[in-house]
Amino acid sequence: MLDEIFSTHLLFLIIAAFVMVLILVPILKPLALKLGLVDHPDARKQHVGQIPLIGGLVAFPCFMICDFLSGAPLEKMWPLYAGITVLLITGAVDDRFHIRPYIKFGMQFLAAFLVVIFGGIQLHSLGDLFGYGEFELGFMALPFSIVSVVLLINAINLMDGLDGLAGGVGFIIIGWLVAAELMSGFSVGGASALIMMAALLGFLFYNKRAPWRKKAVIFMGDAGSMSLGLVIAWFSISFASADGVHVEAMAVAWVLAIPLWDECAQFYRRVCEGRHPFSPDRGHLHHHFIQAGLSDGRAVLLIYALVFIAGGFGVLWAASGLGLLALTSIWIVGILAHMALSKNLERYPKILNKIGLGDKA
Repeated sequence: MLDEIFSTHLLFLIIAAFVMVLILVPILKPLALKLGLVDHPDARKQHVGQIPLIGGLVAFPCFMICDFLSGAPLEKMWPLYAGITVLLITGAVDDRFHIRPYIKFGMQFLAAFLVVIFGGIQLHSLGDLFGYGEFELGFMALPFSIVSVVLLINAINLMDGLDGLAGGVGFIIIGWLVAAELMSGFSVGGASALIMMAALLGFLFYNKRAPWRKKAVIFMGDAGSMSLGLVIAWFSISFASADGVHVEAMAVAWVLAIPLWDECAQFYRRVCEGRHPFSPDRGHLHHHFIQAGLSDGRAVLLIYALVFIAGGFGVLWAASGLGLLALTSIWIVGILAHMALSKNLERYPKILNKIGLGDKA
């Protein structure tokens, strides 16, 4: 268990993943500029200048290399590696040339198909959600798992809107999943998760704003945000369904609550407005905070706090043995409330200012 975490070999690879990302980013940054793999400012993007979109293209290959060297069984992990590769290529092409949405969506389903069918990442039960015993999915386990993976890929992709946001949220989410797994037993999946966290830290060194740097040096890009969503889905479902390691599905739902709630709220509002659910706008949770007058840095920290609190609430409640009915009920109330509040883009900023979290009178 804990001996596996603190083995010299694993610690070396965790550090190696972090250092590899640190070294490769400045090496590949000029190449990204030369190839035009950059993000340009526009009406929805407020950054200044051309920012290389290589965060994901560096972090995830480093993760896969170090994860393979850690001893993760290739016969189990190859579907995840293949799915990441599909999304990295798709995202890189989209970042550079802007492919049609249905093509990108199809590639997301292909990646989900790989990890669910060939990787065996399937959720067969949602646990004792309502106090009447196990909520078995039965024949719906396969389609439910595929759709869940695609939803998570898009949830993280849609959250990638401020410096350090998607990477930091991903780091916190994976951290809570590891914590939940440690409470019930440690597996090879936990070692992989720690390596992924190290690679994300290396990325955040260049992507997160800091006292010595006022803006991000690189962005994650669609390649990175989609791959991060896939990896989070892999860990979430595998931890909740692994033999001998049982993490309550409802605890995982709380760990993922903030990105999932916001994704559903955006889809709901856009459909109500007669628009395509994937049409871009400035109605995400981080936009609400910006519209309330918070700086980008403060908005990111506040979302970090929300993700951390939600994850901790779910994991610790489930571990306490208090029962899942209340946990499920609060989650449902939370997503419905967020959807209702997000339908009108003026509601959140007004509430934030009334409770003193915003900077506008």
